Amino acid sequence: MMGGRRARRVAPIALGTLLALGLTSENGTSAQRTRWELTGSCYCRAAGELHCVSDQTEDQCRHRCAEELCDDWFWLERRPCWNWGYGG
Repeated sequence: MMGGRRARRVAPIALGTLLALGLTSENGTSAQRTRWELTGSCYCRAAGELHCVSDQTEDQCRHRCAEELCDDWFWLERRPCWNWGYGG
């Protein structure tokens, strides 16, 4: 009989703890996802010219190219912009 009373007192506390852990882990996952989101180079072709911006996420690239009315665009993850030449 004592075990039943103890279980009834502990159950709400355990449920609350599990819910709290679930909510904080969900927030931690989204924060972690934001922190680990890949960046790369965003290439936009407009009016026959190709332009590049570094350190963009794919979503930022898509948004940027929509604002600039690019004819074509592509995003290369974990790569810097390449100047298509060898210097000099």
